Amino acid sequence: MRRPRLDAFQKLAVATTATTYLLIMVGGLVRAVGAGLGCPDWPKCFGSWVPPLRANQLPDGFDPLLFNAALTWTEYLNRLLGVTVGILILATLGAAIVRHRRTRRVLWPTAVAFLLVGFQGWLGGRVVAHGLEPWIVTAHLVVALVIVSTLLYATVNAFFPDGAGAPGPERRRIGRVAQALIALTLVQVVVGTQVRSRIDEAAAAGQARREELLGSVGAVDTAHRSTALLVLAGAIALFVAVRRPPAGPAWLQGAGAAVIALTLAQIGAGVVLATLALPRAVQVAHLTLASLLLGAETLVALLAYRLEVESGGAAGALSGPTPSGKG
Repeated sequence: MRRPRLDAFQKLAVATTATTYLLIMVGGLVRAVGAGLGCPDWPKCFGSWVPPLRANQLPDGFDPLLFNAALTWTEYLNRLLGVTVGILILATLGAAIVRHRRTRRVLWPTAVAFLLVGFQGWLGGRVVAHGLEPWIVTAHLVVALVIVSTLLYATVNAFFPDGAGAPGPERRRIGRVAQALIALTLVQVVVGTQVRSRIDEAAAAGQARREELLGSVGAVDTAHRSTALLVLAGAIALFVAVRRPPAGPAWLQGAGAAVIALTLAQIGAGVVLATLALPRAVQVAHLTLASLLLGAETLVALLAYRLEVESGGAAGALSGPTPSGKG
């Protein structure tokens, strides 16, 4: 079968969603290297729209001892990428109005993503104003994950503008398992942000060496690890469900395989963090994998209700229909 061509909205929606995932990864980098206050003010950076390269270029009123060029520019580039995502979401909303204004499952999620990205920008300013207060940092991450999930919802629905028939009991079961796993994974992410906040607090207080920081977290880290095992159990259950015919066309099986692979990679990254004194690159990977895992779970939940169940034995169950695309 010839691969379908994507229409303008589908291309833009995919690009916007991918760029938003990139922004989450860069945000993880900012947190890992401690660049969250690399720009001590907002929306400007050291009083300028483009920050200086050297401390002696700082405007009056800023302490040169607070300036670190590497951290400042890391945070500044993170903000530029955030602006880029905002522009892309605005463009995606415009394309949705033009091409999908009668498809509520595409138009409204895109509009919600646009409103949320404005709120996210404001929330980023609160993160700076409150000196990386843990609960605001957590809210900032959760909103980012909600934005990318909303974009993913609109993107997938753009490939199925006419929807699909009523799902059978197997598909409804897969959808319910995926939805429960999304909620559990989101809890896991929130607990993980609390682990990181406790580590930052211990480091700032000079309470432990780097290799001992994780041990200082206590019950929160225990809860984080326990929740990880529950997520793994849920991922295995979901993988088994999508492999069980006649409920598993190729697109759905692929998404289910991505869930189990990302879960294992996420747990592996957590083990590396615990045993190798929290290497920064693995911190970034850990957060990125979590966001991709939520995306894969969302994809399973959506495809479970969108893909039709074909007859024709094993071949039909494995192939499934291809999402539609317009030239």
